[in-house]
Amino acid sequence: MADFFSTPFGIFVIILAQCVAVLGFVMISLLFLVYGDRKIWAAVQMRRGPNVVGTYGILQSVADALKYVVKEVVIPAGSDKAVFIMAPMISFVMAMIAWAAIPFADGWVLADINVAILYVMAISSLEVYGVIMGGWASNSKYPFLGSLRSAAQMISYEVSIGLIIIGVIISTGSMNFGQIVHAQDTGFGLFGWYWLPHFPMVFLFFISCLAETNRPPFDLPEAESELVAGYQVEYSATPFLLFMAGEYIAIFLMCALTSLLFFGGWLSPIPGLPDGALWMVGKMAFFFFLFAMVKAITPRYRYDQLMRLGWKVFLPFSLVWVVFTAFAAKFGWFWGLFARWTTGV
Repeated sequence: MADFFSTPFGIFVIILAQCVAVLGFVMISLLFLVYGDRKIWAAVQMRRGPNVVGTYGILQSVADALKYVVKEVVIPAGSDKAVFIMAPMISFVMAMIAWAAIPFADGWVLADINVAILYVMAISSLEVYGVIMGGWASNSKYPFLGSLRSAAQMISYEVSIGLIIIGVIISTGSMNFGQIVHAQDTGFGLFGWYWLPHFPMVFLFFISCLAETNRPPFDLPEAESELVAGYQVEYSATPFLLFMAGEYIAIFLMCALTSLLFFGGWLSPIPGLPDGALWMVGKMAFFFFLFAMVKAITPRYRYDQLMRLGWKVFLPFSLVWVVFTAFAAKFGWFWGLFARWTTGV
C-alpha cells in the first residue's frame, strides 16, 4: 500500500481525497451556516425561525437547497446565455478554491504555499468577476447597476483588507498561514496572539470583511432602493443557489482568515490545553456568529456612507498602521511584539 501511494497515480488519489475532504467540510458547514444565520436572526427578533423540517428545523437548509436544484432554470430571452450561466459558477468556484491554502491544524492544509495570503487575496479578488458578469449578462439595467455597485464596494474594501494584512506580514516576516500561526504561539495563550498588538486593526478587518462579502449593513448590491435583488434579480433555481453558496463560503473564508491572522488559528487560548483543528473550527463558528449578529442588529448604510467609510476612514487609518507597524518592528518597540521574526517569540 505504501508503494502504491508513492506512485503518481497514488499521489493523485491522495490529493483527490484531500480535495473531497475540504469540499465536504465546507459544503456541510454551509448548511449549518445558513441555518444558524436564520436562527440567530429569528432569536434577535423574538421569533422561532426554521422549526418544521427536521428536528428544530435543522434540515430546512437541505430542503431549500433541493428546492432550488429541482426548479426550472429561467434564462431571460435577451441575455447572453453563456455568460449568464458562467457567472454563478465563477462565483462559487472562486470561493471554493481559496480554501486550498487554509490550514485547519499544523500540517492540515491542502496547499502549504509560502505566498498563501497572496493566493487567497488574488482568488477573492477574482470573485467580483462573477458578480459583474451576472449583472451584465442579464441584459437589464437594474442587475447591471447592482453589479457595478458591488464591484466598487468589493474593490474599495479589499484595499483596506490588504493593508491590514500587510501589518501582520511585517510582524511575522512570512505570508504563509502556518508561519503566522506559529509566530503567535508564545506560551501566553490568547494574550500572545496578534489581536493584542494589532488591536485596532481587528475591528477594521472585521468591518471590511462585512463589506467585502456584501453582508449587512453593507448589503448595497442587493439594491433594495430599486426593490430588486441587484445583480441576482434575473437568476433562479440552481444558478441563484450557486451565487448564494459562493457568498456564504466567502463569509466563512473571512472567518477563517480572522482566526488565522489575529486569533491564533488552531492554537489553544489557554496554555497547557492541546492545540488542534477543533479550536480553529470553533473560532470560525464564533466569528460567523458575530457576522450573523451584525446582520440582525444594524441598519443598512447609504451607499455614499459606505464609500466614505472605506476611502476616507479605513484606508488612511490602515495605511498609517502599516507605517507604525514597520517602525515598531524595525526598532523593537513594545518588547518585540511587532517583530516576531527577529525576537523568535
